[in-house]
Amino acid sequence: MTELTRRDALAAGVLATLATSVPAWAQNAAQAAGAAAWDLTEIYPNDAAWDAARKGALAALPAIAKYKGRLGESAATLAEALTLQSDLGKTIGRVYTYVSLKSDEDVRVAAWQEKQAQAIDLYTAFGEATAWFAPEILTIDKAKIQGFIAADPALKTRFDFYLANIVRQAEHTLSPEGEALLASATAPLQAPGDISGQLRSSDIPWPTIKLSDGKQVRLDSQGYTLNRDAPNRADRKAVFDAFWGAHGKFQNSFGATYNAKVKGDIFYAKARKYPTSLAAALSGNNVPEAVYRTLVAETNKGLPQLHRYFELRRRMLELPDIAYYDIYPPLVSLDRNFTLDQMRTLTLEAVKPLGPDYQARIAKATAAKWMDPWPREGKRPGAYMNPGAYEVHPYLLLNLSEKYDGLSTYAHEWGHALHSLLANAAQPYEKADYPIFLAEIASTANEQLLVAYMLKNAKTKEEKLFYLGQQMENFRGTFYRQTMFAEFELKAHDLAEAGEGLSGKKFTDVYFDLLKRYHGPKMGLDPAYGNEWAFIPHFYNSFYVYQYATCIAAATYFAQAILKGGAKERDNYLSVLKAGGSDYPVDILKRAGLDMASPAPYQALVATFKDTLDQAEALLA
Repeated sequence: MTELTRRDALAAGVLATLATSVPAWAQNAAQAAGAAAWDLTEIYPNDAAWDAARKGALAALPAIAKYKGRLGESAATLAEALTLQSDLGKTIGRVYTYVSLKSDEDVRVAAWQEKQAQAIDLYTAFGEATAWFAPEILTIDKAKIQGFIAADPALKTRFDFYLANIVRQAEHTLSPEGEALLASATAPLQAPGDISGQLRSSDIPWPTIKLSDGKQVRLDSQGYTLNRDAPNRADRKAVFDAFWGAHGKFQNSFGATYNAKVKGDIFYAKARKYPTSLAAALSGNNVPEAVYRTLVAETNKGLPQLHRYFELRRRMLELPDIAYYDIYPPLVSLDRNFTLDQMRTLTLEAVKPLGPDYQARIAKATAAKWMDPWPREGKRPGAYMNPGAYEVHPYLLLNLSEKYDGLSTYAHEWGHALHSLLANAAQPYEKADYPIFLAEIASTANEQLLVAYMLKNAKTKEEKLFYLGQQMENFRGTFYRQTMFAEFELKAHDLAEAGEGLSGKKFTDVYFDLLKRYHGPKMGLDPAYGNEWAFIPHFYNSFYVYQYATCIAAATYFAQAILKGGAKERDNYLSVLKAGGSDYPVDILKRAGLDMASPAPYQALVATFKDTLDQAEALLA
């Protein structure tokens, strides 16, 4: 996935990272490559240059104040002020990106944490220095702004969408004093998420259980994730029973934190004069509520295919029945390793349907030092693409395995990078940065093309079943599961906005009802598994996860069109990537023939899921 702290929100917070244990093969790969494999000197040649840029940006901030009260003076004055704001934002993004990447090379180095804090302070100061822009722009007559845009080339080519978006949200923008007050409420409104995270990471006494091989396992979040797919079924059940039971003992505390989060969302919506929390959350990208509600409705209509998948999973695992703790073991094992060179070669082959320009760009990028691929002690875990150094190029932090999931992650993150490259080439800085609603389309489409290529070239029935299994799990985890999360959020907020009293037990009951509906009547579900809602940190970033489901639906639509079509379908898809953030994401997709407020994209995904199930069942016949 893309890093949550994209260009315009890099200072919102640093994701917590932990040094993780690294397998011997990965240590060897990392040691063979030396330290971090990317070349950050392309951003700044040395730390002194970085510090000079940081201090220069900090010294330039006071110059913004000279435009206060003058934005309506003339088109030229407005253009000067917005250009200064934009140029400073671009510099500060570059400052933050450099130190963020340095810090992630080894999260144990305190000096880089301190420098990162300096960069965050710079972003905060920038936000404070420019907070008055939108309120002041709204004091200017709309016709006058349109006249300014028509008269000034910079306003017309660089800032027209920015200004139109401010005007669109006029009724939800407060006075400068009100905006300052809401800004000051940010930290306390984040407290429920911080408290729930602290509960999960340090305060809950996680249970330790003995597995069938005699191994003692402490079931904190990491222990659960590592052991939920245990080969022994009794072990899986023991893991689920102990882990979700532990959450249940803190049901009241988690209920209090999430209730506070929901109430905070309602407060924010009312303060900005939105009718609901959902409307407030979707307003920033101008996403119609119909997108969210149609996604939920169509996913529910497609549940029979998900239930069919669970029955296929039962058959393939040779189980007498299916339970919730049986959804993570792999359907088929693939005894195949991939080197980094092979990952690159296979990805380049897989994306050939995207055309010669895309092929040339990704070939050049993957041959350069833009990526740090292997895990090592102290390195931040996970994977992301960071586009913050706009005038340089994207950087990728990966922690690849040598298995197919490593290959898939490689293709996924390079999909993000090519999205940024294409958008940056086609758009000015102010219109290049695309929202999350579009971001996962490029990465997931690459995954879909990779699976199609690997499936086409598979030599055995077992290998074909492996790739089909990967595709089915992707649909289950990214489409159905994320929509289930989205429906839980919607129900929780609807209950609160209707004046219902909320508690941990109420949240557990709502979530358990969703588990039963989404997983079908044949799925074994213990009521304790309803406590899973307390494990999902995304719920504290309200109405966010639905975008994973919309993105995989859009990516599936485009990937299928490209594979079955030709240059027209390819160029139609690439037009979405090149659009960057030049318009609202729903409108960008609509111009490419995909209406995300209609049932069509979700029905198309369900149809592709059905086809994948048909292929797997035919191989098993």
